[in-house]
Amino acid sequence: YHFANKHGIKYILNGGNYSTECVRNPLEWMYYGTDMWQLKDIHKQFGERPLVDYPLSSIWFHKVYLRFFKGVKVIKPLNYVPYIRSEAIETLSREYGWKSYPRKHDESRFTKFYEGYWLPTKFGYDTRKIQYSSLILTGQMTREDALNNLAQPAYDPETLDQDFEYIANKLDMTVSELKALMELPNKSYRDYKSQRYLFDLGAKVMHLLGMERAVKR
Repeated sequence: YHFANKHGIKYILNGGNYSTECVRNPLEWMYYGTDMWQLKDIHKQFGERPLVDYPLSSIWFHKVYLRFFKGVKVIKPLNYVPYIRSEAIETLSREYGWKSYPRKHDESRFTKFYEGYWLPTKFGYDTRKIQYSSLILTGQMTREDALNNLAQPAYDPETLDQDFEYIANKLDMTVSELKALMELPNKSYRDYKSQRYLFDLGAKVMHLLGMERAVKR
């Protein structure tokens, strides 16, 4: 968003789609990453370094300022074509030699660790339930197949130690320090300042004006 604003780019292509993402994660699982009140409150309580170069992008910046004052539009091409996940995987593999990974978001070692191990182990949140629900509703997966997949762990036990080392190194801490965080009391977005009431109000207004589809969490 900041790149588009800086360079006068009017269109941003986004891979989001209703075909595989029609069911949203509950807010308790994944809260708004664009709530600057919350980010700054957490940083104020626990941060050790100033957020000098940390890229901030509030929802008001990219939903209101860019959209209505700068004329920047976010386009989601996959919503304009018959998008079937299995067919996309087959096409990418055949035409480009692309290799599929086991689970959604496993293309990043951080999200693989976060969604596959950290969330379900520490909080009991298995994001595969949301992902499979979208595929079931759009006829791309049966409920039986989803349940069979959910019976298997979302992470690879054989690479877990390596993943802990990698993530700890990226976060500039030791493996022991990272594992110690697992033992701390669980927190949610409700424990910190937030703008949720403004988010909810804005969503209702945009829905009434026909600018956004209603989303229930």
